[in-house]
Amino acid sequence: MEALKILVVDDEQRMRKLVKDFLVKRDFEVLEAGDGEEAVELFYDNKDIALIILDVMMPKMDGWETCREIRRYSRVPIIMLTAKGDEKDELLGFELGVDEYISKPFSPKILVARVEAILRRTNTLSDEKKEVGGISIDQAAHEVMIDGKNIELSFKEFELLTYFVNNQGIALSRERILNNVWNYDYFGDARTIDTHVKKLRSKLGEKGSYIKTIWGMGYKFDV
Repeated sequence: MEALKILVVDDEQRMRKLVKDFLVKRDFEVLEAGDGEEAVELFYDNKDIALIILDVMMPKMDGWETCREIRRYSRVPIIMLTAKGDEKDELLGFELGVDEYISKPFSPKILVARVEAILRRTNTLSDEKKEVGGISIDQAAHEVMIDGKNIELSFKEFELLTYFVNNQGIALSRERILNNVWNYDYFGDARTIDTHVKKLRSKLGEKGSYIKTIWGMGYKFDV
């Protein structure tokens, strides 16, 4: 099986080497970029990049700009690294379509675990197609259509919607959603889920009403 390709973007060579060493041990192929401009060029030159690990603070083009540029053309999973612990930064990252958010300093083993969790979910999606209440989900193509019209969802929004549909009519606590959609090693809280649900409802339009809020607990998808 051909090694999956990861793009690591950080202006600190020491940090890139640390992350690369851990990824290579897990049989990934790693590309490196020292700034956002180089990252965008590498991304366009390599159409088979499976995931991007992207630092925020970089010269020439910072992580936010780089993410915006890549998101114009691709839904490739992005893990954002930052030295800041500011909640506003985390929320901005999710608004831009970041799939995971890790603050420095971090455990390289945890980072690799998150990379593998994202890629495992991305690459083991079945060919199953689901249709409920005018929402059609093609898991193999990673596409969602509403009444025949394609809508753009981030990786996490797609996973969240799929999880809701697969658990239709079941009351889901925020903790359960975190454990199943963000996986057990995500150190997040309810605000992460609420932010994604708000965006997902907006993108679903009228169908967003299928996602019911259960006050004090979580959500339920009910058509």
